[in-house]
Amino acid sequence: MNRSLVGLVLGAALVVGVCGPRPASAQTASQCNDFIKLRNDAQQKAQLVKAAGEHKEDRKGMCTALERFTAAEALALKFLEDNKTWCGIPDQVVADAKANHEKSVKFKDVVCSAPPAPKPPSLSDVITTPSVDSGKNTKTGQGTLDTLTGNPLAK
Repeated sequence: MNRSLVGLVLGAALVVGVCGPRPASAQTASQCNDFIKLRNDAQQKAQLVKAAGEHKEDRKGMCTALERFTAAEALALKFLEDNKTWCGIPDQVVADAKANHEKSVKFKDVVCSAPPAPKPPSLSDVITTPSVDSGKNTKTGQGTLDTLTGNPLAK
């Protein structure tokens, strides 16, 4: 996923670098600069995914963060594809962004579609309570509960 973010940032750098010195119309330059908003939104969503991973967020929270990130990344990719000619974006940048987005979507699908893991047993499930001694669960014979008249718990 970090590669996806890196690809997006590199694409943004190329767009800004290509659009900046180009003597194009003001409309084209502002259209190319619109990518910066999309890039910043995707970066913000990527940071939320990273924070969710660091805080060991549950599957539902991680899935929500990934869905938001992939949606923002898809918007940035669509911009790159649609404005490739206007902004002079190299084909390799678009191809890399598309490949990174596909990896992000696959990761999201894995996280969001997997069934939740079964809950591990709690401590009370693992530790059984001791049984109360009775005539049924104690032996007679040479034991500590034997008396001259037999097992006192059996009476």
